[in-house]
Amino acid sequence: MSNLGGISVIFDLDGTLVDSEPNYYEAGRQTLAEHGVPDFSWSEHERYVGISTLETVTDWKARYGLRASVEELLAAKNRRYLDLARASTRAYPEMRKFVELLASDGVAMAVASGSSREAIEAVLAGTGLDAQLRTIVSAEEVEHGKPAPDVFLEAARRLGAEPADCVVLEDAAPGAAAAHAAGMRCIAVPYVAAQAGAPEFATAGLLLRGGQQEFTARAAYEWLAAGGGATLSRSRWSCLA
Repeated sequence: MSNLGGISVIFDLDGTLVDSEPNYYEAGRQTLAEHGVPDFSWSEHERYVGISTLETVTDWKARYGLRASVEELLAAKNRRYLDLARASTRAYPEMRKFVELLASDGVAMAVASGSSREAIEAVLAGTGLDAQLRTIVSAEEVEHGKPAPDVFLEAARRLGAEPADCVVLEDAAPGAAAAHAAGMRCIAVPYVAAQAGAPEFATAGLLLRGGQQEFTARAAYEWLAAGGGATLSRSRWSCLA
């Protein structure tokens, strides 16, 4: 039996398990440039971190007055992203170690992401994480994307786990909000440092304001083993890390 008891762990993908945001930005920049928006910046991209691609392009259409349909924009962005993702997506080393540690302990795991299923599968296969992470849920498969809890609740259902027994790892405020709405605990590892003070992150059981630079596999495992926040203080995290 796992040392973590009946805990199941659900990972967000982009910005949490893998550093895919640069690829999403470049795919978005190219798509918008093709449709007459030549100066899409990284700071503008940051407002879309944590929400689905469908919601992103829907907002683009309204914000920039694009003539193309949402379906056309979605297909164009996904096509460009997949080309970039297959060529180069880097898994965060400590997250990879954490997945391997959980797998060796027999912990049930899933990926729940706003990306398309095709993109999730491509990234997991390209990084080799598909060997441990076989249960995946795309926002395309549920009614509402994050910050609604749908993807996390569906992941729990597929794992055969109760929401209260699930711990989510997230890098974005909408994802932290979704975990809270699902009744799940959350380890928040903000991708955008300036957003670490967002109220959605205040609901996290553990907030690592330093993002991936602060996260370590061993400390995360020990936090879960100690009860997922029930007995392990945030100051103790610093000692473990």
